[in-house]
Amino acid sequence: MKKRFWTLMMIVAVFTLVLAACGTKEDTSSGDVPADGGSNDEKVYKVGTEATFAPFESVDDKGNIVGLDVDILQAIADEMGFKVEWANIGWEPVFQTIKNGETHIGASGITINDERKESFDFTEPYYESQLLIVVKENSKIKSLADLKDKKISVQINATGHMAAKKLQGDASTNIMAFESQPVAIQEMLNGNVDATIGDNAVIYEYIKANPKAKLKVIEDDAFEKEYYGFMVKKGNAELLKLLNEGLQKIKDNGKLKEITGKDFK
Repeated sequence: MKKRFWTLMMIVAVFTLVLAACGTKEDTSSGDVPADGGSNDEKVYKVGTEATFAPFESVDDKGNIVGLDVDILQAIADEMGFKVEWANIGWEPVFQTIKNGETHIGASGITINDERKESFDFTEPYYESQLLIVVKENSKIKSLADLKDKKISVQINATGHMAAKKLQGDASTNIMAFESQPVAIQEMLNGNVDATIGDNAVIYEYIKANPKAKLKVIEDDAFEKEYYGFMVKKGNAELLKLLNEGLQKIKDNGKLKEITGKDFK
């Protein structure tokens, strides 16, 4: 009887240890720590984006997020041995979910500037950009100065929005801010504003995709060059180092130039 009793107790003890081990495994499916990627132990980093910003990110006819940012970040991941999981969450949530730890990387053609660097950390730049003004083909507007007190559409909290506020004032009712740049352009085409301000690559991609839209592009020396970077939570030095090392590798081996068509060191 004693032998049976101790045998039973040993089985219970082993079963209890197995359950305890399962219960104490750390859940890394969200937050600042990436999730395990499977049997090969690759880490999976969640990437937040706003996929109406072609050519950097858009959604194809199969529902996949595609674009330059996708290809660049995938090239970095391949070099450094991790995986990425993309989520089309919208422009404003890109920033909020990084702060909350719901996503690890922000990738949406994000310009590096001093204001954003107060709240987030950025990789080294991977793309050079510049703002442009877009008006209807028959518009008399020729420069940024001509937009003073005119109605302007922009993508909310993008650098075009910042430029418009610098020109018009933060509280100006002449600035209409929208979730995406294509919507801002459409508002101008609809006659609701006089002009829109946006990033050059995105503007030209819109014109390419909408050849019948009668648009005129205006360059202005008042706009300084801008540089895109991938964004991470403030203080996430480990991920920042990983991304920067991978970015430098694809700069050195020519992969970045192959993806963007531009030589950017």
